[in-house]
Amino acid sequence: MITKDKIDSFIEKIPPAPKVLNETIRLLNMGELAKAAKVAEGDLALKSYLKGIVNKPIYGFANEVSEISQIFGILGVSLSQQTVYNYMVTLLSPKNWTLFHLNAKSFHDFQANLSKKWEKVLKHLGIDDKNIYAAITLLPASIIVTEALFCEKKEDVNLLRSIKALDYNTILVRLCGVSLFDICSQIADKWEMDEKISKIVQSASGIKPSDDESINKLAKWMHLLLFYELSQPEFIKAGLNDFVDFKIDYVEDIYEEFATLMGIE
Repeated sequence: MITKDKIDSFIEKIPPAPKVLNETIRLLNMGELAKAAKVAEGDLALKSYLKGIVNKPIYGFANEVSEISQIFGILGVSLSQQTVYNYMVTLLSPKNWTLFHLNAKSFHDFQANLSKKWEKVLKHLGIDDKNIYAAITLLPASIIVTEALFCEKKEDVNLLRSIKALDYNTILVRLCGVSLFDICSQIADKWEMDEKISKIVQSASGIKPSDDESINKLAKWMHLLLFYELSQPEFIKAGLNDFVDFKIDYVEDIYEEFATLMGIE
């Protein structure tokens, strides 16, 4: 049995954002790219992460980008902030994955792919809001949460899934009354992220639609994007294809538009 106390204990162990990251985020919020880059240079692990992410083939740069000032300049304020939040999520990542067949590289690839496609969605929708860009960063956190909570009860979880064909989110809701999206909201609150982020991620579950139509619209795109990305061959192999239940009725009104944008035939 996974108790609420265990979940609360897990959330409590999540450290607040380190001072350098807080200051970097604060300066990015102010649009101070040069000052944010100078502060970020003081965190070698962050610098290494930024280089590793931005130089992935999906970003399409012909030459390696190595300086944070270059990286922030290329990405701009919204994407720079989003990438720093992605780094904060990796601080929760396990050294060795047991439930999912993932490693640091494949997890980073998932983050990069999700972020780039979310950027594509927001540009399509004509949205340029750094807080909304950051909302996508908490979906990978839900994978880490699942891993942490279920790894010690892997056999029980797999048995429950094989008997009832339940997704991981439904299992967590049934075992302790909260969803993975609830937990991601707790992480967002702990890191003092904009409250809009929690609302979008919660609605993206497809289970708790928002009364705010603007939030709900974004959440539908996020729900579709998460399901689409987790259905890619490398993530099916990792065991992520049954991560959440796809709510087709929830996203039916935008499905064709999404498929066209992503080039799905």
